[in-house]
Amino acid sequence: MNLEWMGYAAATLTTLAFVPQAVKTIRTRDTRGISLGMYVVFTLGIVCWFGYGIALDSWPMIIANAITFVLAAVILGLKLRHG
Repeated sequence: MNLEWMGYAAATLTTLAFVPQAVKTIRTRDTRGISLGMYVVFTLGIVCWFGYGIALDSWPMIIANAITFVLAAVILGLKLRHG
């Protein structure tokens, strides 16, 4: 049974869940409520998931983690700049 659709659904939902917070943080530049340590670890975790997706040739993992990495990296950059 091919469950790749489930991977796409999970990737879409988890990435979309992250977007509103990313948009709010990017718009307001308010990073006071964001933990620097958490975002460093989170961003590194996303890089690992992205690499794992490449190793497995799993497009749901690759696409979702590429998008999430960009958003997380922008927020991390804002935290470092404005934090």
